[in-house]
Amino acid sequence: MTDCLFCRIVAGELPATVVLDTEHLFAFRDISPQAPTHVIIVPKAHYANAVELAQAAPALTGELIAAAGDVAKQDGIDSYRLVFNTGADAGQTVFHAHLHVIGGKPLGPSGLDLH
Repeated sequence: MTDCLFCRIVAGELPATVVLDTEHLFAFRDISPQAPTHVIIVPKAHYANAVELAQAAPALTGELIAAAGDVAKQDGIDSYRLVFNTGADAGQTVFHAHLHVIGGKPLGPSGLDLH
């Protein structure tokens, strides 16, 4: 999708600080981090949200979550939050399924502004 921000990042059309690049997944640092570690992991194929991803590609969904553990380990953290926002009312602003990996500081129960 040429109008999708994350598709354009995956395609190399827009710059990103790449953390992980596999056959099916792409991870990069958030440009507006909410914690010392704030990485976004996306499937390279376009799915509008987490539910669409899980319904169409359950194995890829598991791969995405497993990759979050790899990202956390790479950043040297063992406590972190994983966040999927699904839908505009939940704060999703880029409608390409993506998982936030957030950590590196005490996060508390809530209060993060994630897109």
